Amino acid sequence: MKILILGAVGQIARMLTNELLHKTDHSIVLFARNGRKRLNIVDDRRVLIVDGDFKDKDKLVHAMEDVDLVYINDMGNENSTKTIIDAMKDAGVKRVIAASVLGIYDEVPGAFGEWNKRMIGETPRMRSQVESARMLENSDLNYTLLRLTWLYNQAGNTKYMITQKDEPFKGAQVTRQAVTQCVMDIIGEQSDKYHRVSLGISEPDTDWAKPSFY
Repeated sequence: MKILILGAVGQIARMLTNELLHKTDHSIVLFARNGRKRLNIVDDRRVLIVDGDFKDKDKLVHAMEDVDLVYINDMGNENSTKTIIDAMKDAGVKRVIAASVLGIYDEVPGAFGEWNKRMIGETPRMRSQVESARMLENSDLNYTLLRLTWLYNQAGNTKYMITQKDEPFKGAQVTRQAVTQCVMDIIGEQSDKYHRVSLGISEPDTDWAKPSFY
């Protein structure tokens, strides 16, 4: 399999790159602004770095050549999301895993939901996340949308739980390591279990009023 990682300098994207290199034989295209300066090629037989911007459709189409799956590390700009979707159509790539945030459907109940709204609910970036998700779900792409709760790092903690789109979101935090494991599990799934779904991703037993680090 050939996988394109968009936003490859992000923390989860870097963790995902490392996991793919060490646990699979997939080839990887890393796409980022000034990527050649900010990223190191560990295995030049399997990794290609492409410098580019999400708004440059021609560069995106070029990076998608022979790609089987696209991972989008950030959907905080709806114009970029539209360009990515259009590029995938032009390149003939159908499969995408995209990282979004909790709360895009107003699906977070209770005290945590109120806290989350106070923190990010009315920001321009949140409005862009809502619109980006809408565009992805209205496309004909074979998407898996990941609604991530509040992120932190803890080496070795790869525990995650999933809530479906029609379920109340549970879980105030999750590690980036666990999100990386979730993406790896989705990539490795042979069935259509994760096709055209929106999944809430959180850590089990963290159904609190706010994350532990706030």
